[in-house]
Amino acid sequence: NGNAGFQQVLERLESDPVCQRLSLKSFLILPFQRITRLKLLLQNILKRTPPGSEEEVQATQAYDALEKLIKDCNENVQRMKSTEELIYLSQKIEFECKIFPLISQSRRLVKCGELTALDFNTLSPKWKVTTRPIYLHLFNDCLLLSRPKE
Repeated sequence: NGNAGFQQVLERLESDPVCQRLSLKSFLILPFQRITRLKLLLQNILKRTPPGSEEEVQATQAYDALEKLIKDCNENVQRMKSTEELIYLSQKIEFECKIFPLISQSRRLVKCGELTALDFNTLSPKWKVTTRPIYLHLFNDCLLLSRPKE
């Protein structure tokens, strides 16, 4: 989005009749859609092959290989999403001092959310409760507490 030249070229390419007015995103998703269609096709082939035949053995091997490929693709997509979340989070969070790098190959965000911290002022004769928002970011290897900038 930040590169105007790229956006112009992309718009020109997407409007080209050869692309059939499809976006770049649809071309990136197309191989995944084809893989899942192949899985359905192989399932139907397996239903119609005679049990114990050579065709069944070959179709089963192809189905198993395709399932492994789909599993690998899904894992890589999840890994990329996790990395994108870390990049987005590292752009939002500002550390007073760098304790550890937020973006790491092995680190992934498990859960995050806003909580309300309660502060009890015990110095005054009447207990005074103040609230302030804090954010919890649970990673697979650590827990990070943050608060909005004042």
